[in-house]
Order: sequence, then C-alpha cells, then structure tokens
Amino acid sequence: MSRRPATVAVQTVHDRADLKAFIEVTRRLYKDDPAWVQPLTMERLDHLNAKKNPFLAGIEVAYWMVLFDGEPVGRISAQVNKAHLERHGDATGHFGFLEAIDDEEVFGLLLETAATWLQLRGMTRMAGPFSLSINDETGTLASGFDTPPYFMMPHGRPYYDARLREQGFAEAKDLVAYRFDVQAPFPPAAMRLIERTQRTGGLVVRPLDMARYSDEIRLIVDIFNDAWAENWGFVPFGAAEAQYLAKSIRPLVDAQCFAVAEFDGEPVAMTVTLPNLNAAIADLDGRLWPLGWARLLWRLKVQGIKSWRMPLMGLRRAWRGSLKGTAAALGVIEAVKRYHASRGVTEAELGWVLEDNAAIQRIIETVGGVPYKTYRVYEKALL
Repeated sequence: MSRRPATVAVQTVHDRADLKAFIEVTRRLYKDDPAWVQPLTMERLDHLNAKKNPFLAGIEVAYWMVLFDGEPVGRISAQVNKAHLERHGDATGHFGFLEAIDDEEVFGLLLETAATWLQLRGMTRMAGPFSLSINDETGTLASGFDTPPYFMMPHGRPYYDARLREQGFAEAKDLVAYRFDVQAPFPPAAMRLIERTQRTGGLVVRPLDMARYSDEIRLIVDIFNDAWAENWGFVPFGAAEAQYLAKSIRPLVDAQCFAVAEFDGEPVAMTVTLPNLNAAIADLDGRLWPLGWARLLWRLKVQGIKSWRMPLMGLRRAWRGSLKGTAAALGVIEAVKRYHASRGVTEAELGWVLEDNAAIQRIIETVGGVPYKTYRVYEKALL
C-alpha cells in the first residue's frame, strides 16, 4: 500500500452483525478479480450458525478481522475440532476463512492472533485453511486463478503462498481438482477398461431411491466414511451431519444425480453430483434481495445449470485393487456422466483429490479428467 493507515486494529467477531461483516470482507478484497464469486450472505450466516449446522458441533471457533482506519482488510478464523483431535491425537488446531490484502503486517496480525488463541487451548500445531473443517472448504488456491471457483470450493490470490511462508508456514498437502468435459465421449483407454470390467458380472449401478432418501444418504455417508478412512486428515461424517446434508441438498438434486454400485446386492461404491450454484449466483454479489431470488430460481428451475461438481466419490476399501472395484468406480462415474450429458450439462469439476492419491487420480484421468486447479493446506509448529 502506498499510504499506511492511521489506525490498525484487530476486531473480534462478537455477534451476527459482526459475522455478516466478516463474511462480506471478500466483496472488497476481490472487487477487481473477474474470477471471484461472492457467496450468498444469507446462506453463509446459516452455515456458520451452530444451532442450524451440526457440522459445527464439537468445534470451538473464533473469528477476527483486521481493520485499517476502520475498514476491513483481512479476516481469519481459528478453531479446535474435537472430532479431529479424537481421531488423530495430534494437538493440531486449525485456521480458516483466511483472506487479506497483500500486506505482510495484515497477514502477521491475523495468523498471530489465531495462533495465540490456539496455544491458549493447548494446541502445539496449526494447520489450514479449513473453513471450518476438512469436510467443508479446504485449502487456499495455489494454481488456477483465472477460472471461477465451483460451489463449495475456495478461491485465493497468488500472493497468499508467499505471505503464509513469510509467517513460517510450510506446505502440508496439496489437493487437485479436475476439469471434465461432460459431452465428450470417454477416451478409448477408458472404453476398453469399461468393456473389460463389464464382463465381471454381478454389477448393478443404480440411482438413489428417493422414496428412501434419508436412508440412502446414510448409505452414501457410510461408503464415504469407509472409503476415506485412511486418507490424510480424514474426519468422518456423523449421523446428524448426514441428515443435515440430506436436507440441504434435497432441493437441488434428483435420483440420478447420485449413483450407487452394487455387487450381488452389496453396495460398494457411490458418487454424488451437485449443481455448480456459483454459476447461478455469480452476478448477484451475495445478495438475494430484491431480485436475486427470482434470478436464482429461474436459473435453477427453468434455464438449468450447465456445470456440475462431483464432490464425493468413494469405493469401499475391501474392493480396492480389484477388477470388480475398478468396475464399480468407473460404473458410478459413467452413470452420472451419461445422465448429465443427456440434460445438456457441458462441464464438471471432479474433486478435490489428494495429491498422493494415485489410484483415484488414475481413474479420473482415464475417463478424461484434466487437472486444472491446485489447493494448498499449510502447517506450522506452535512454540
């Protein structure tokens, strides 16, 4: 900045009005970024309401903003996630929602404030961004800044990496997202593999049974929890979280947005696809009033959204490395691709996928996925 502010302050978020200002910090920070999509303030307020969102149960969290002459120029959260600590026992606290102008002092104030708060709660390591957990928005963008983020995915500025490293943070893990052409036929290698796996016999790939919607979502979550159990940073979905997820996405999906693969009646793989709501809200600037509601409903129910995201895909661990397991994984991807292609969907994002999850990367790349964004999680010891 060319002029230093007269006053610099760290403000704690105390109430709903403060939280609204916290959410809307990004409106100013990204005003010159054509790729940015401002989230809906109303949705974010509900999402961060522990009385409404069971994903926040067991998470102690605090939020702060840095103000220059009374104007917000950065924000951060710090959180202690009980479920993470119970599973990993690593005394690691998390930070999230990190957004700031390109200023070393601002990054320092934000990260030091979060670190002190975590140390006071016994944490010896700090990792993030997790906004607010690994099952929510994870990482900050490390490559692919020229394209808008998909729904439920973070964005970022190219200078974030340098600013975090200045504060002593190092890369903990990279996450990869894939662009996928829904209308393109599968590559020949994928078709040969599908034809080979189809000869295994006993495989049935089906959509969700919407008459048993809640039970089916529990099945999806059960497969996910088993498939991801050994992955870096994994925290399982609980029963209350599964029902919250079911209720949240129900207005956006139909039966064929999901696929479940079964062998002789045993569910072994699944995938979930969701509309890229960011494509429908990109010009609303986070506001639904006075005309945003009408535009959003038109785009969802009449115009249709032509980009979709596959946020969840899983194969039970017992079936990994087998021809039948590969058949199940390819089967669920092929089923949702065929359905969305028939409805005029043109593109999708698959992922994220851990940088070292070679098996899933191989499957996605075989069916034509192209890596196009990298998200990065950072870590630092707290002394």
